Amino acid sequence: MDSLYTFAILICLAAAILFFITLLYTSIIFWKEKEKRATFRAVTFLFVLPVPYLLSWYYSWEIVALLLSIDLLLTFLVFAIPFPRPKNICDDFPASQIDERDIMFARNELKVGSNRYDEYYQNNPDKEILDNKFRKEPGLLTKKSVFYNRMAYAASNASFFAVDHFKTAIDGEVNPIQEAISQEKMIVFLKSWTKKLGALQVGFTKLSDYHYYSHKGRGDQYGEQIKNHHSYAIAFTVEMNQEMVAAAPKASIVMESAQQYLEAGRIAVQIGQFLRNLGYSAKAHIDGNYEVICPLVARDAGLGEIGRMGLLMTPKEGPRVRLGVVTTDFVLPSKQWKKNNSLLDFCNRCKKCAAVCPSKSISFDPPHRIDGIKRWQINSESCFTYWSKAGTDCGRCMASCPYSHPNNFLHNSIRWGIQHSPLFRRIAVPLDDFFYGRKPKAAKMPNWIPNEKL
Repeated sequence: MDSLYTFAILICLAAAILFFITLLYTSIIFWKEKEKRATFRAVTFLFVLPVPYLLSWYYSWEIVALLLSIDLLLTFLVFAIPFPRPKNICDDFPASQIDERDIMFARNELKVGSNRYDEYYQNNPDKEILDNKFRKEPGLLTKKSVFYNRMAYAASNASFFAVDHFKTAIDGEVNPIQEAISQEKMIVFLKSWTKKLGALQVGFTKLSDYHYYSHKGRGDQYGEQIKNHHSYAIAFTVEMNQEMVAAAPKASIVMESAQQYLEAGRIAVQIGQFLRNLGYSAKAHIDGNYEVICPLVARDAGLGEIGRMGLLMTPKEGPRVRLGVVTTDFVLPSKQWKKNNSLLDFCNRCKKCAAVCPSKSISFDPPHRIDGIKRWQINSESCFTYWSKAGTDCGRCMASCPYSHPNNFLHNSIRWGIQHSPLFRRIAVPLDDFFYGRKPKAAKMPNWIPNEKL
């Protein structure tokens, strides 16, 4: 029995040291992230949590040490139990195609009194009532908007200007001499090169009808049926800077969005031209000129899951990414997509994006049947109306998501726990709320962006 008590006392010493080191590291990370609330609470825990273990060791409180050791063991065992993962949180595949003319960006481009405007709202009178609300607001990147910032808006427009000039390069002439390249060599090269160009993740998938819009909703081809004969796609993500996103919905968010749309467009255009140089048809899908629904393509390429807020949730950066897609006739690997039920289960429990949404556009409800499939859907009209008032693309949901925290050992460990333990998923949200707040305030913009409206 004495040896058991001795062992328990040593366990308490080890636990005290481990808790102290872990909480010290956590406090430093929070301090570096400029999270004052989280830092204060972590430091408080640093000087409280190790105390009972340290005292049990120092004063050789045998019974207390034994009870604390048993508690640690039971806690470890409970978290290690492989509880069955939830299934069928969301349905796998859409039942029909989406018409690009119905998305908010397309409807925003309709000019009052134009033939397109009259035709669209004659067919969709219910949408005109909703859309008149955003048309009464100042609009994106306008001087009268809530978060107008002269330099940030000018920088955003500069990025969108550059993206617009990529549109002539999204497609092009294919080399008539097709190079014989093995699939294995091609995928190794594409993955490595795409990441070298600046992408975070890269994946491949075989395309189905639901990946494509049914009709074009923007530009000169408005209303035309989409006829893309490519059967395969390369999908990739580019990271949005955490500091720029954290200040959402202030002007830094739209500045960062525009920059990453530009980066995604640049990479997609390069990949498309690379494939055409080798004799394979390829088309880049970039901001303002999509034929595919990028989140669905990226999901099926294994890059993440579509979460409550309607964005792709990636395993390490959460929704804090932008997407790029290149479609091609080169035969790429098409592994069976495996649903990440752990991530979807966490999304189902969290609801933080719904709590912080300024326009209340994100539902607190579990997925339900919409257009024949079980899924989440945001209120895109109220969301875009807020964008038009704010002048930015908001991003408060993205900034507040627990998965959006910086990519470091601390947050990656938490993501690992969420992925592998149903019990950890239950406590991860209350822990995030405790340190960051249920409705965390928007951070300050980086100090190099002048805080001005003149």
